Amino acid sequence: MKIYTKTGDKGETSLLGGTRVSKAHHKLEAYGTVDELNSTIGLIAAMNPVHQNFLLNIQHKLFNIGSELAAEKNLSFPLPELTEEEINVLEKEIDRLNEKLPKLKNFILPGGSVISAHTQIARCVCRRAERNVVGLNESKYTTIIGYLNRLSDYLFVLSRDFLRLEGVEEIKWEKE
Repeated sequence: MKIYTKTGDKGETSLLGGTRVSKAHHKLEAYGTVDELNSTIGLIAAMNPVHQNFLLNIQHKLFNIGSELAAEKNLSFPLPELTEEEINVLEKEIDRLNEKLPKLKNFILPGGSVISAHTQIARCVCRRAERNVVGLNESKYTTIIGYLNRLSDYLFVLSRDFLRLEGVEEIKWEKE
């Protein structure tokens, strides 16, 4: 199988189901941002094995989300569906990590260490993905929106945990 097909050379691509659309189509922006998020999470997982398995599970969920966003309405085959339980898994992990962290009394700046900064970038990409999915204005994406919302919370807490593991102090925002 060749990696290139040349079918997109004129600025169009196919949705999962065959319909040709512009590469500027709002669905492509949504699942393309989810793909970008998946790649940033892959970078974070490669940088530190402590949370690697949990992050790998998230990557699988994001691939499922991307396929659901890329799909048309009536496919002849089923796609994996995201459930509320996946959101609960994120919430439990957020709570578990938060128990080890100091209470948050100030806003903190992204940074402090390379992996923490990358995790904050992933959080920002996640928020953009969430906004893009919200912009699709389709009620069938409610669980995806909830998952992305919670995932951004998880990434924030994870960035703080990386600082804790590295013994690096958080950078508090100073109003000037």
